[in-house]
Parts: sequence; C-alpha cells; structure tokens
Amino acid sequence: MLYFLLIQNSFGSNQKLAILGLIFVTTYLIPLFVLILFKKLKLIKSFKAESISERKIPIIVMIVLFYLLGNTLQGIPNLRDLGLLFYATSLGLVFIYLFFAFKIKASIHLLSIGISIGFFMVLGIIYSQSFLIVIVIAFILSGLLGSARLHLKAHKPKEVYLGFLFGFISPFILYYIL
Repeated sequence: MLYFLLIQNSFGSNQKLAILGLIFVTTYLIPLFVLILFKKLKLIKSFKAESISERKIPIIVMIVLFYLLGNTLQGIPNLRDLGLLFYATSLGLVFIYLFFAFKIKASIHLLSIGISIGFFMVLGIIYSQSFLIVIVIAFILSGLLGSARLHLKAHKPKEVYLGFLFGFISPFILYYIL
C-alpha cells in the first residue's frame, strides 16, 4: 500500500485493489494454507517452525511464490519496480535457505524489514526521490523488532544481523542485475 501512496502511477483504484489483492493472496493466504497443511501432515510441529528442518520446505515454497509474484508484476507495465521487491524477497529467502547448510537460522522477520529498507532506497535511486522518513521509521522498527526477537530468545544476535543484512542487500543486488 505504501508503494501506491508514494509512487506516481496511472492505475485506477480498482486496478490497485486487484494488485494488492493478488499480493495479499500470494504473500499471506497461500503461505497460511501451506502452513496449516504442513501442520496437518505433521511436517512441522508448530506454526512457529522453530527448527531448521521444519523451515526448509516452507522456505522453498515461499521462494517459489515470491519469484512467481515478481514475474507476474514484472510483466505489468509500470510495475517493474514492484516486481523487483518480490524478486528481492525471493533472493533473500534463498540466502536464508543457504544459511541452513551452516546450521544458521537467520531471522526472516529482520530479512523482511531489511528488504523494505533496501527497496525504498532503490526506489529513491530509480525515481530520484527521497524516502527518508519511510527509511528512518523502518530502521527504528528494525531495531525494535531485532530487540524483540533477541528478548524472546527466538534468535542469536548473529542470526538477527544476518537476516537484516541479507535482506537489505537483496534489492540492491537485483537492481544492478536487472
């Protein structure tokens, strides 16, 4: 929603709602149904998917979903930059998956907020516009979120920093590749 509020575009309100609906279904409803299915099939013990082994299959599903969503949005004129966001998320999740080989459970929460910050910085480059307020607020939220994840003992500091760092760099990597 923030994207449509900050970036000039020629989409009507119905088109924006359709795009937001597609994003909501792909990034929230489908993953929710997948987790429910995995819980029923006993592939995960809880919805938190706390262990690395429980996270592997859901992460693969998310990588595919975000990639397909990026592909879909990339094909819509004037939404190429929004497609970049979902490609970056898919790339960030690939990094998370690669960390599993090293027994590192990097924070997906911090990955997400890192991607948001990197994305708005890339948008600033694309549109020669400053999104400083959004970026500062997101940095403050990332600090609060990181502190919460550490306080809850959901992650070690290294896992929080790695999640944020690789989320932050993912939009830049794809911006310079695409």
